[in-house]
Amino acid sequence: MSDVTLDHIKSEHARVGALIEQYQKQSATTEYVIERAVIPLPPGARVAGPIFKEDGTLDYYLILHADEGNGSHGDAKSYADGRGLELPNRREGRLLQAAFPEECAKGSIWLEEDYEGDAAYAWYQGCLSGTQNCFRKSAELRAVAVSRFTPSII
Repeated sequence: MSDVTLDHIKSEHARVGALIEQYQKQSATTEYVIERAVIPLPPGARVAGPIFKEDGTLDYYLILHADEGNGSHGDAKSYADGRGLELPNRREGRLLQAAFPEECAKGSIWLEEDYEGDAAYAWYQGCLSGTQNCFRKSAELRAVAVSRFTPSII
């Protein structure tokens, strides 16, 4: 039998401490509480769903508004701006695809972001394939308008 040293005891203590910490992390349960939110919707508007922050907390609810436009990327932005709304961003485009496949079956929609690699292009949500890609801003695609509702905690 070998002699027990203080260094050996310290290393075993550190190893067991690390195992305890690992166990506590994996067995910790989490709770997600969904607060009651009353979202005012104008006629024809629909809630697409929640958008979450990176930490998993609610950021806002995405609302798809009735009607749509058609035209270039600039036309699409003007259409949304004229209604006091916005084009969906890339993340929201994916949510719209998932939440409203029947809407997306009508054709691809412009997204708000310009393509970083070429100023003549912008992002769109390809509705047949569900993918996102960039297209010349002069191309004619559908324009849908969205708003974002952040519930307040009173």
